Amino acid sequence: MLKGKRVFISGGNGVIGKELVSKLHKQGAIIFVGDLKPRPLEMPLDILYRQGDLNYITKQEIEEFAPEYFIHLAATFERSVETYEFWDENHWHNVRLSTYLMTQIKDLPSLKKVVFASSYLIYNPELYNFNKPQSQAYRLKETDPIYPRNLTGVAKLNHEIELRFLQEFNNNRYKIVCARIYRSYGKNSRDIISRWIRALLKNEELTVYRKQGMFDYIYAGEVAEGLIRLVDCDNAEGIINLGNDNARKVEDVLDVLKIHFPNLKYKEIESNISFEASQANMDFYKSVTGWKPQRQIEDTIPEMIEYEKEHGYIDELETLNFSVLVTSISKKIPMLKAIKKACNKISTNIQLIGADVNSSCIGKHFVDKFWQMPKSNDLTIEQIICFCKQNNVKAIIPSRDGELQFWARHKNELQKHNINVMVSNIDSINLTLDKLLFNNFLIDNKLPYINTSDNINNIKANKFAVKERYGAGSINIGLNLTKENALTHSRNITNVLFQEFIEGKEYSVDAYIAKNNKIKGIIVRARQVVVNGESQITTTVNDLEINEVSQKLIEKLNLYGHIVLQVLKTPDNKIHFIECNSRFGGASTLSLACGLDSFYWFLLESIGNSIENYPFLQQNTIKTQIRYPEDIIINGTDF
Repeated sequence: MLKGKRVFISGGNGVIGKELVSKLHKQGAIIFVGDLKPRPLEMPLDILYRQGDLNYITKQEIEEFAPEYFIHLAATFERSVETYEFWDENHWHNVRLSTYLMTQIKDLPSLKKVVFASSYLIYNPELYNFNKPQSQAYRLKETDPIYPRNLTGVAKLNHEIELRFLQEFNNNRYKIVCARIYRSYGKNSRDIISRWIRALLKNEELTVYRKQGMFDYIYAGEVAEGLIRLVDCDNAEGIINLGNDNARKVEDVLDVLKIHFPNLKYKEIESNISFEASQANMDFYKSVTGWKPQRQIEDTIPEMIEYEKEHGYIDELETLNFSVLVTSISKKIPMLKAIKKACNKISTNIQLIGADVNSSCIGKHFVDKFWQMPKSNDLTIEQIICFCKQNNVKAIIPSRDGELQFWARHKNELQKHNINVMVSNIDSINLTLDKLLFNNFLIDNKLPYINTSDNINNIKANKFAVKERYGAGSINIGLNLTKENALTHSRNITNVLFQEFIEGKEYSVDAYIAKNNKIKGIIVRARQVVVNGESQITTTVNDLEINEVSQKLIEKLNLYGHIVLQVLKTPDNKIHFIECNSRFGGASTLSLACGLDSFYWFLLESIGNSIENYPFLQQNTIKTQIRYPEDIIINGTDF
């Protein structure tokens, strides 16, 4: 029994994975599931779930869970002949993923066993493929010759060899099992039995190839049981077959289906493919575990028919085919790259659309699609909704102060159309854009402030800062000015604001506030070199005082999404808030690199996920970011 044992499952929301998770949960295991698909509604809430591409999971995330057992199910395959396009998919989701996950996991002190879902496709097909139908299947055993028959088989063998390599160096800290699984089938699957059931429920005629072919069909629930026994058995190690040890002809499947669908019709298509006659030799498995699968197609097909009648087939990955719109992209290349990375963490099918009023903006070369959008003053909500529906946009990320009010006003209307905007409500946006209102808010809430007024005579100071009252604080700013010079400087500013000038060190505080109004994460960084109001060089710092007082302010502001506070700390360690930017900042990518995964969290929330179980894993290492221009070379011209 695995009660109380910590189990990490990759691909835990697949056909086998769901069965596996259900069985382990009933045993009382502590489970962490990673999968591309959204979390199933029926999945118990005490199971940790990470939606997204596991090629992007960090070692920190896995270390935080400290798994004792790792069951690697995540993989991609094509049921029939592998297509040319499968080349890239196989590399990313089979070859690279397996290597990447073991790289993150192989040195964890908590690890006791790895169980890899391999495949019988590794065996030499000459053993079980024939020119004519066979009366008996070949029972493949673990010691039989290998020669993978397709890319999937090659990927599985490659990882088996990688695991064998690691076994040589782990000093028996953990055991490794490679379970060579045969023809699995189950509920909500793309397997041939499931596809036939769906077709028959629609009264469609079936298409059949080589009905005399023989396959070792094993139900997903039996595979799950078999994997659990390999995890739980101390003697289980190395390469082990996992099949039914009972080959059945394709026509046997048709006969069982005909019992439930008396009007079943099919047409047999001539084919030049070989007649397969494969079967798992389960002698070794049974000698190790004392168990062998029992359920046959006669038992399981009725169960699958009832499931299909009630639920139908749901392609959960289809929900990940959507677009993200980023507005006012200008030349914000690091931000666009960070958003694209966040998209890929969930699915490579997510399209990044960049928008700007300038058709020649540099950012257009760093997005999947560019939209020259009208100015916000000329833009209607109807135009936005129309564009979003035409391009399947589910999430919008504004990036300029001047447009935040527009998006905040229309946020709720867009939400009705399942379009989520990373922006706070209009009252909070108005408060943070107006530096005088913001400063008064600080005073009213007894939070650190700087003497501020639109009338210089209201401020008793020797030196002044002069700035625009609204929007970004760096526009036309004047610092360390005498009263006379401050008044002169103010003539060039439309909505002038005066502040007492205070000497001190500047800090930025990046934070993400989730939909539940809770602060998900917060990072403080020192502004070492500032150019045009943005940090050219910035370094993370562990300043608990700034962190704590910033959290107090954020909790009162009723914000949402990524925000940036500007903070001043004087030599006597007094803190003063300067302003709050309710958007992603120019140098905020440093905070992303340190664990503040704002864009990933926002996209998860946009597709309906709660991010409470997605940990904020702040890196303790001090990091410095240096921002610099970079060239890229492209083929052809976009001009």
